[in-house]
Amino acid sequence: MSAGSELHVVLGAGGAVGRTVVEELVARGRRVRAVNRSGRLPVPDGVEVMGSDVTSADGATAACAGAGVVYHCAAPAYDRWVNEFAAMTEAVRKGAAAAAAKLVFADNLYMYGPVTTPMTEGMPDAARNPRGRVRAEMARSLLAAHRAGDVRVALGRASDYYGPGGTNSIAGTNVFAAALRGKVARWVGDLDQPHSLSYLPDFAKGLVTLGEDARADGLAWHIPASAPLTGRQFLEIVFAQAGLPEKYAAVGRTMQRSLGLVNPTVRALGETWYQRDRPFVTDATKFTDTFGPLPTTPHPQAVDATLAWFRTTLNR
Repeated sequence: MSAGSELHVVLGAGGAVGRTVVEELVARGRRVRAVNRSGRLPVPDGVEVMGSDVTSADGATAACAGAGVVYHCAAPAYDRWVNEFAAMTEAVRKGAAAAAAKLVFADNLYMYGPVTTPMTEGMPDAARNPRGRVRAEMARSLLAAHRAGDVRVALGRASDYYGPGGTNSIAGTNVFAAALRGKVARWVGDLDQPHSLSYLPDFAKGLVTLGEDARADGLAWHIPASAPLTGRQFLEIVFAQAGLPEKYAAVGRTMQRSLGLVNPTVRALGETWYQRDRPFVTDATKFTDTFGPLPTTPHPQAVDATLAWFRTTLNR
């Protein structure tokens, strides 16, 4: 089957990552099935849309049927990760295996726990918080399935993301929508610590690269991102690109604890505060050395595109 005709299935296509992976695949001329629970999605012409509950093995198997590559971009709500994410991922693994498809998992960096140097793929799974342990468990289980010959697997990891459609992120609605509404944009954590931020279209390009290259199989990969910024630097770019006076502040640990009394998502951020109060930087050397440079979008250009999306959304 040629690369142009092979079916690429994107699970969680209604979310920010999944939707962007669909767009990247379409741009490469691939045949795409976009899957979410409802089966109602705005998609580019030519994309098949399917409704399926991939939290069950039967639903995931139906969604993955006929696939050559499956992109697992689905996730439960943040406050339900601990109870639901591993079971969902196991159902997806079974679905991909039934289709004899390669499985690419859109992963993050929680499994490493507190770090003192830029993160590499060789670091141990040192997280002790529940969400970090779940992430580590899923990664280990998928890679073990690959080694057992059950399903081909590649893991693509990114830091906090932003970009068109990226609302549920520390660099999402609380930054972009707030700035455009003339409110205070709030950065979660220390404003002056360097932090890697992944632009959604860059992350999608990296995931599709892993899906289409056998050298990715059986390994975890950090997807390249533009240079780390402090929260302050990032917010200054946002306001400069928006042409608005700067109005921003940090959500510190005390405020996070207070807001967490009424908001379970904010409360859960306390488990990983080490990502907010010290440098949190990724090293994607392994990816670049293997696949060559992945051109990343400069932050001002990426911020401009993100602002345009939020403007359109807020004006609807």
